[in-house]
Amino acid sequence: MLDINLFRNLRINIFIYYFLTSIVFLNILYYFLIISPTQNLILLFIILFLLLIFSGIIISKLSVDPLALHVENLQNLSKETLHELNLPIATIITNIHLLKKSLENEKDLKRASRIEKACEMLQERYNELDYMIKLQSSNISVEIISLDELVKNRVLFLQAIYPHMKFNLTLKSTQITNDKVGLSKVIDNLIDNGVKYSQNISKIDIKLDNFTLEIQDYGLGMDEVEIIQVFDNYYQGNKEMQGFGIGLSMVKRFCDKNKILLNIKSKPNKGTIVSLKFKED
Repeated sequence: MLDINLFRNLRINIFIYYFLTSIVFLNILYYFLIISPTQNLILLFIILFLLLIFSGIIISKLSVDPLALHVENLQNLSKETLHELNLPIATIITNIHLLKKSLENEKDLKRASRIEKACEMLQERYNELDYMIKLQSSNISVEIISLDELVKNRVLFLQAIYPHMKFNLTLKSTQITNDKVGLSKVIDNLIDNGVKYSQNISKIDIKLDNFTLEIQDYGLGMDEVEIIQVFDNYYQGNKEMQGFGIGLSMVKRFCDKNKILLNIKSKPNKGTIVSLKFKED
């Protein structure tokens, strides 16, 4: 949350400068029109124009510079925190791997596996934070991706979170050039949504063919009105579901930016098919 004092001081500074500028503006008009009437209206207009330009520059600096500094400080703090997190995460993962080699008791192995999986999930969150920082600084790189392998890896990761779900994969080998981390987040969001809205039907079908990825669930589904609203920030068709309703809006922004054709087909109580059509390299 941004500092309240920052906005309070910002408002005060802008108000004071605007008030003083208005007084100067009115005094110039009063001087030229009342005290010293002149026919040289061009000079008056030039002076007022320069005053407006100067005022605009000062007000923009008063408005933007403190916020820019605040955002820069937050970014620096995020980068430093991210850097400090890397070592303990790597240490835990390395040591749990070594510990598992010395364990023989089945219960202890299961506990160690749960710790290992939790570390992997923490590593995922680390990667996402790193991605968001790079995204803010427009430092995102694209690379050649084996899309079928990426989907398999994301499903493998999510299978540990949703062990009750059955993921049916029909994937053809597909090579694309894209932002791998961002696309991983998109796939995760779409599968996660499919799971959440599947109700009692514990299966998700995922197909990849002809540069088109389809993720199909057989749950609640949506009507035409909901399909239109589903990409809005904070929209949730089912208020009882956990989350903040920002996943699909993020998916839409990513697809628009990367020229991926996003399409949704859905029917109430029949399920939903979300398709991503990629450009052929």
